[in-house]
Amino acid sequence: MIISSAKPFEEILLSLDRYDDIFVIGCNVCAAKLHLGGEPEVLDMCECLRNAGKNVVGWILPTAACSVQSWESLVEKNPAIEDARAILVMGCGSGTSVVASVVDVPVYSSNDTTSLGGLSNDVVLHDQCAMCGKCIIADFGGVCPTTQCAKGLLNGPCGGSMNGRCEVDRETDCAWELIYKRLKIIGRLDLLDELHEPKEH
Repeated sequence: MIISSAKPFEEILLSLDRYDDIFVIGCNVCAAKLHLGGEPEVLDMCECLRNAGKNVVGWILPTAACSVQSWESLVEKNPAIEDARAILVMGCGSGTSVVASVVDVPVYSSNDTTSLGGLSNDVVLHDQCAMCGKCIIADFGGVCPTTQCAKGLLNGPCGGSMNGRCEVDRETDCAWELIYKRLKIIGRLDLLDELHEPKEH
């Protein structure tokens, strides 16, 4: 799940300053789960834009903004998009990029993309994956040290953690404390003996 946060409305309005005819595209996957781009948020954004003097020509809610196939597929969902002078995407940066690749008008995002994470028990989990292309997360009990360790250490803790907290951010759990606990639970502490070479970035 891609984690995003909403831009302040004033910032969105400023980016759309030179355009009057706006079309809004939501995202019914990640952004909807985070309450940033589902139908209620899209309708609210349309209302806010109208109240700010913008002409909202229409909106759609594709399954995922990052899987929009073509201009024709957008027109099929709502032909009013042909009247748009700018498009506001209420999804992540990937969704905004995909929409921009199929349209011929300026495209803006209402959200800031912060990390690849997840949602568990209604808790947003940030920085779960760095998309490094060589996943070895199983060697660490399902805790990714590349993203969850502030120093990205692959062969054990730095030695600066205290009481299970990271030395870089004392509010954050030490990733290696989490790795140790997880490996102990699954009976694989032997994995701590393996050495991992630095990743080729």
